[in-house]
Amino acid sequence: MIALDTNVVIRYLMQDEPQQSARASAFIEQNLSTENPGNISLIVLAEIAWVLRSCYGIDREKISRTFRALLETRQLWIERADLVVRALRRYSDNAVDFSDALIVELARDQGCSETVSFDRKASSLGVRML
Repeated sequence: MIALDTNVVIRYLMQDEPQQSARASAFIEQNLSTENPGNISLIVLAEIAWVLRSCYGIDREKISRTFRALLETRQLWIERADLVVRALRRYSDNAVDFSDALIVELARDQGCSETVSFDRKASSLGVRML
C-alpha cells in the first residue's frame, strides 16, 4: 500500500496544475492497483474536503459525490471507510463541514459520550456547545 498526500489527490482530481497534475495522474494510474492500493487517510480526506470547498468553491453535493467515487475505487484504500460513509451522511444532511461530521463519527466510534465545541454549526450533529 502507498500513502497518498492531499496535494497528490487534489492534483489528480482537479487537473489544474499541468506539471503536478500529470505527475500525480501518471503515478496513480501506473502504480496503484487492487493488490497495491493507494491509502487515503482520514486526515487526508478532511483536508481534501476543506481544499475543494475553500480553494475551489466546490459545493457540498459535488464533494459528497467525489468522496463516494473515491470509496468505490478499487485502487484506493480509504481509512475507516465505514466511518467515512456515516460522516458523509451527516455532511449531506446538515450544514456542517465534513471534518465536523468526521469528528463526531470518530468520537462515537471511540465510545465518547458526547462531543463539545464552540462551533455553532456542529450543534446540528448533537454536539454540545460550550
